[in-house]
Amino acid sequence: MTRLGIVGNRTFQSLRVRNFRLYFFGQIVSMSGSWMQAFAQVWLVLRLTHNGVALGVTFALQFAPMLLGGAWGGLVADRVDKRKLLFATTSSAALLAGLLGAIVALDLTTLWIVYLFAFALGCVTAIDNPARRAFVVEMVGTENVANATGLSSAVFTAARVIGPAIAGLMIAGIGIAWCFFANAASFGAVILALAMMRRSEMFPVPLTQRAKGQLREGFRYVWETADLRIPLLMVAVIGTLSFNFQLVLSLIATRVFHQGAAQLGTMMALMSIGSVLGALTAAHHARPTRRILVGAAFAFGSLMTAAAFSPNMIVLTLILIPTGMAGMGFLTMASSTLLLNADPQMRGRVGALFAVAFLGTTPIGAPIVGAIAQQFGPRSGLVVGGLAAVLTAVAVARTLRVDEAGESVPAIGGVAEAAV
Repeated sequence: MTRLGIVGNRTFQSLRVRNFRLYFFGQIVSMSGSWMQAFAQVWLVLRLTHNGVALGVTFALQFAPMLLGGAWGGLVADRVDKRKLLFATTSSAALLAGLLGAIVALDLTTLWIVYLFAFALGCVTAIDNPARRAFVVEMVGTENVANATGLSSAVFTAARVIGPAIAGLMIAGIGIAWCFFANAASFGAVILALAMMRRSEMFPVPLTQRAKGQLREGFRYVWETADLRIPLLMVAVIGTLSFNFQLVLSLIATRVFHQGAAQLGTMMALMSIGSVLGALTAAHHARPTRRILVGAAFAFGSLMTAAAFSPNMIVLTLILIPTGMAGMGFLTMASSTLLLNADPQMRGRVGALFAVAFLGTTPIGAPIVGAIAQQFGPRSGLVVGGLAAVLTAVAVARTLRVDEAGESVPAIGGVAEAAV
């Protein structure tokens, strides 16, 4: 077999599992719809307010439930059948998208209505996200966790290519409301995939029985486990200040380069090509390593800072392609590290804490970055995020060097290697 064939087989090996294959293709459709709605929501707020702070508040409300209730959502995922839970959360998200589309189509939209639906979707996500992350292990088993996580990230980022591009054209052609209707319909692909899965081919994990102190137990377990604590802290800092691209790039496109929805959608889609490459690269690695985790964070921050000084949209977009690759590589490696090192009955709570660190910190970071961009210009939002990622990578690299010098802490993911 050629080297190319070996690489291809290793990169896509989880697709040999029927249940995961169904999930994978269902998620491509659903995530594309979700990104259409995310893009449409940004454009709707900008059309109503022309204000970066209002856009930051929208993101904050959407992700506040994850910050406040994400850990509880992970505990729910550990206690109940994850497949049944995903049926419920998917159906709820579809209903919300359809209702918001109807309100927009009837021209009844106000900023407060957008805020309300953003918060409601956030409540659904706080339960859905930890369940989805833990459910991946039950579909493919521990042997293929890193690969399946990478492919799931590729789905997420491929949808960022498809969704915003379609949404931009749809808004320009037939109106914003149809983006929400399309998202509502797209959830049907996930519901169908879940219904077609074979329970006999699952890798079930015993459900956690209800008991007192289980949330505290999850926090204590993660904090006392270095292989979980380090990537979570990295994701928390970088997620708070660096992953606000919808907000910052929307402001840069409209205020700095004076472009419309179609151009912004194209820019976001091209950035996502890099993210897909980053996810597929991560999927190719059998296990995550500290070298890639820290290196990807450093590269992500450096490229993001460089993007802030782009003289035009073309240069900005070209830099955002490798930026997306580094950013998604970092996130995928962090997620795989957590799933591989977590106790099976803790995966829901560990996955929830990852979601809290990444998505749940948006209520903190989005208003801060939005206010900075409003006060000092949209480019400053990229500078803040880039420096946050670079400094985090440097701090962790220095910490790991000290730990390895004393030979007291194993490598992330259990992989022994040279100092970062």
